[in-house]
Amino acid sequence: MNIDKVLRSVVAVRSSIPDDAFTATTLGTLREGSGVVIREDGLVLTIGYLIIEAQEVWLTRHDGQVVPGHVLAYDQETGFGLVQALGPLGVSAVDFGDAAETNIGDHVLLADGIGQSVRTRIVAKQEFAGYWEYLLDEAIFIAPAHPSWGGAGLIGLDGKLLGIGSLLLQMIRNGETEHVNMVVPIDLLPPILDDLLSRGHVNKQPRPWLGAFSAESNGKVVVMSVAQGGPAAQAGLHQGDIISEIRGDEVDGLADFYRKVWTSGPAGVEIPIRVLRNGREAWLRVKSADRNSFLKKPQLQ
Repeated sequence: MNIDKVLRSVVAVRSSIPDDAFTATTLGTLREGSGVVIREDGLVLTIGYLIIEAQEVWLTRHDGQVVPGHVLAYDQETGFGLVQALGPLGVSAVDFGDAAETNIGDHVLLADGIGQSVRTRIVAKQEFAGYWEYLLDEAIFIAPAHPSWGGAGLIGLDGKLLGIGSLLLQMIRNGETEHVNMVVPIDLLPPILDDLLSRGHVNKQPRPWLGAFSAESNGKVVVMSVAQGGPAAQAGLHQGDIISEIRGDEVDGLADFYRKVWTSGPAGVEIPIRVLRNGREAWLRVKSADRNSFLKKPQLQ
């Protein structure tokens, strides 16, 4: 396996986002990261936050050649994003590996689009709950971490793609804190790829979204902030509120909170939430929404 040839198929991704985009204040209007060519016609897989609401996307090869791209899709549940190159990239597509078959301790590479790669290991495979109403049943965690992780390709020693880099986090291992990258497993893409290419989204009811950015502290879900104009803000959810119940069921951590919200019904359902605020109990009724309805959409070609 010519691993250098595979690494050349990881390209740099640069996007510009309108100032009035919903995500502009949280994710910025200029975003840079990486993506992996997964089809010979120039289809690039990246992490979605790089391209969500983008009005322009540029793809750059390792030799500096720049090709415009077009946003095809962004999937809220997995976090994957797809970009179609609008000109020839001149690199090969990377084959998919089997992330489920990887094991803790396996040697892998995390490669970015500017020619940097880190030889690293899988240190954990476990549930991950993100503060932006995001949950993976089993994410991949690697160490040492790559400093340019967003959209980078996790490559097995056989040259196959195992996942896409998403975050830089801290994890306590053997009593010490170390930096790790969280990677979205590639196995989540094949079941939804056809829908993303033909529809721009997965063909199912969108999950109810609250617009609450939350963290877990000692098993309690604490609101850090709310999205301006989102359902939580409109219902009066405040920074510092502790979410204790959903529909009368006690909330046991961040992942449990999300699952209870998502099983409440389709987007638009009203969700009763009990919160503790300054030591007092309050009940709020949050009319959930489809998160995508707040976003500028990619135009299907």
